[in-house]
Amino acid sequence: MDDGLLAHALGRCRGRDDDMLAVLERLVIENSHTGNRAGGTRVAELLAESFGAVPGLVVRLEPSERFAPHVVVANAGSPSSTGCVALVGHHDTVFPPGTFEGFRLDGGLVRGPGVLDMKGGLVVVLFALRALAEAGLLASLPLRLVIVSDEEIGSPEGAGVLARELAGAACALTFESGRAKDAVITARKGTGNVRLVAHGRAAHSGNHHADGANAIWALARAIDAAQGVTDYARGITINTGTVTGGQGRNTVPDHAEALVDLRYVSRVDGEAALARLRELCRKAADSIPGTRVEVAGGLARPPLERTDANVALYREYAACARDSGLGDGEAPLVGGGSDAATTAALGIASIDGLGPRGKGFHTTDEQFELASLVPKTEALVRFLAGRVGASGDDLTGGAS
Repeated sequence: MDDGLLAHALGRCRGRDDDMLAVLERLVIENSHTGNRAGGTRVAELLAESFGAVPGLVVRLEPSERFAPHVVVANAGSPSSTGCVALVGHHDTVFPPGTFEGFRLDGGLVRGPGVLDMKGGLVVVLFALRALAEAGLLASLPLRLVIVSDEEIGSPEGAGVLARELAGAACALTFESGRAKDAVITARKGTGNVRLVAHGRAAHSGNHHADGANAIWALARAIDAAQGVTDYARGITINTGTVTGGQGRNTVPDHAEALVDLRYVSRVDGEAALARLRELCRKAADSIPGTRVEVAGGLARPPLERTDANVALYREYAACARDSGLGDGEAPLVGGGSDAATTAALGIASIDGLGPRGKGFHTTDEQFELASLVPKTEALVRFLAGRVGASGDDLTGGAS
């Protein structure tokens, strides 16, 4: 790497705070809740316009029948994803229209829906690629960027887009919310979405109580037993979040449902926990004659497991962060999922949490520290510059 070219690229990052904030404001004031397809489409178009203006990048909107378009960005000089550096993001947010709106500066803080999760991270990527292009470094960088539109509900469609567009990538960097002290995420729990459906037999509770089979009772036993699947030492948790059922006080209920959240550290543990849950539900129904409890759903987003490849990638990025004046620590295990888990499941070394440093994601106190915006961009420039002109083998470094 030519130190002069790197210095040029870094110089193109500095003093760009106002430009970065102007782009971010345009993205944030447009509501892009996952279910707001029209608003999400406008944000996708803004992103396509912004990335398309970077010399050497080719942008495609991947249409969706359910969600806003996904955005796919490639370097014109590296049409294949094999051996590329993959950058990953999402442009949907958790806030429906009218619930949390606006964009504002509050001293050294930037506030608004999605500023942290994760439109701020998308701006980091945009300006890093601009800087590399302006320094003449982008053309020889194998690169692919995918921004999905359904991450906040588990990427039911986006996961397939990531798999198709990033197959064979050397590594993947995801620009979710930056953590305290700039800690880099190398491990996340996997998620399971489970619905327990209890069936019984209805009867009048006064005249024919003995003829009924109480579905709520069976479900209650299943829920109580399911709590025993939680194993904090192994990082496995079961949480029953909602319960519905019954027709009225004087009717033996013939139907009841519960929504259950499952979290786990390894795929093996997730599968074992799900199997145990099914067994416990069967036993609960057997204890109440005339009832049965179905277990619908299952494992959803895979875990981002802490592997040697992820740790090696983290250390490479951490050196760039350190040189940019940022923290360089490794984050503890994170309970929430992200698309970094999807890329990791494809066998791609993956790290996460590379967006601006902040807090309050998924709340109306969402914010990030303005002072972290340019340094995060510089760190990405340093990382990508170090990969310019490398072959696929050089990119992987034998880690994946």
